[in-house]
Amino acid sequence: MSTPVDAERAWADLQRIRVPQERVYDEMERHAFGGDGAAYTTAAIMWVFLATLGLKPPEWAFYLILVAYVGVLLTLAVVSSRKTRLRAHRSVYNWRSCIPFFVGALVTGGAILSSGRLVEWLHLPLGSVIQATVSAGAFVLVMRPANRWAAGSVRGRLGAQR
Repeated sequence: MSTPVDAERAWADLQRIRVPQERVYDEMERHAFGGDGAAYTTAAIMWVFLATLGLKPPEWAFYLILVAYVGVLLTLAVVSSRKTRLRAHRSVYNWRSCIPFFVGALVTGGAILSSGRLVEWLHLPLGSVIQATVSAGAFVLVMRPANRWAAGSVRGRLGAQR
């Protein structure tokens, strides 16, 4: 036996389900990978680290600074992940979710190396400050669009599963 279906009622039910789901997608895109605060904080930490390295510390101090830098970044990652209100199931993440990490590493590493060589070649005063500023700026400029692009893939992937 088939039951009669009211098309308007079915459409209203579909909209009632879809609208909250769209809000979830919007929230994920808005707070993609920790939001803007985490990106700016990471850039500031990187700036301090690179500017400090320009002071040419002794080898033991370099390793101490490096351990402190990695420790602060890991703490930021843990705090940022605990603050996130939405957690998508692991099956939602695909290869696009990993791309921002590698793109950020390549662009930031390239900016660090190229700005360092340029500063050495031009013999600029306060070279480490210039290098740190260029590298942190490149990080922020690349990571925001890359994170949005990766979060947009979650919307497309979940939308295709309907």
